[in-house]
Amino acid sequence: MTLLGMRQFARGLTVSVLIPLLGMSPSLRAQTHVVSPADLQRAAVAATTARQHNLETINGFLSSPPMEKALVTAGVDPAQVKTAVSALSDQELARLAARSEKIQADFAAGRLSDRDLLIVVLCLVALIVIIVAVR
Repeated sequence: MTLLGMRQFARGLTVSVLIPLLGMSPSLRAQTHVVSPADLQRAAVAATTARQHNLETINGFLSSPPMEKALVTAGVDPAQVKTAVSALSDQELARLAARSEKIQADFAAGRLSDRDLLIVVLCLVALIVIIVAVR
C-alpha cells in the first residue's frame, strides 16, 4: 500500500468513526433554548403594543387644536411631522411620548401659555427632524 493510499484510508476511517459519534452526542439531542418561542412572541407583542400606544399618544398630541395651531404658526406641515414620527426608533418614540404627555398635562393645567407651547412645538419638530436626518 502506498503512502497516498494509507492517507485516504485514514481519512475514510476517521470520518466513518466521527460522524456516528457526533450524531449520537447527548448534548446535540438534548439541546434546549434559553428563551421559549412563546416568551419571544409575548415580548414581540408587548413591544408592538408599546410602540402603537406611543405613536397614538404623539399623534393625538400633534392633532390637538393648540398643537395644530402652533404648527401652522411655525410654518410646519403636520403631516410631515407625523410621517417623521413614525420613522423614530422605539426608544426615541417612548421618550417623545412621555414628553408629549407631560406637555399636554402642563397645558391643560394652565402652566403653559400659547407662546410656551409654540416654543415647545418648535423644539419637538427640530428634535424629530434631527433624529430622522441622522439616520
